[in-house]
Amino acid sequence: MPDLLRTGRGVWRGDLRTGEGRAFSESGILENARITFDSRFSGAGSNPEELIAAAHAACFSMALSNILASGGHTPKEVQTTATVTLHKGDSGFKITKVYLDTAGVVPGIDEATFKAAAEKAKTTCPVSVLLIPGLEEISLDATLVPES
Repeated sequence: MPDLLRTGRGVWRGDLRTGEGRAFSESGILENARITFDSRFSGAGSNPEELIAAAHAACFSMALSNILASGGHTPKEVQTTATVTLHKGDSGFKITKVYLDTAGVVPGIDEATFKAAAEKAKTTCPVSVLLIPGLEEISLDATLVPES
């Protein structure tokens, strides 16, 4: 299989504090998302860390679903929230941590098997593989949700 290439585009106009940026995705699903200094540091609006968190949550959910299905336990649903920590240190800002909180509805599986699959996905999903070398910590809570 040939390498897959995906693109995103960012534009910034002006200085850091009063300027304004936009983010775009190749597919168009992210179109003209406004990013400002205030939105990055106050949380009101979009920011690069939010986009990384969304990408990590989606990638992790896909990887966990694949691991579960490969083991004979196709999930009804896997839902993940990723929280990215942006820390200001002496040398400036750095993304230091990612916390993954995942829950899955998976028929016929026990909690220990679900948690083991989640731990494997934490270290093998492509976004985790990219981020882990630069992070201080990647933590995970995994909950198996009973079928309703």
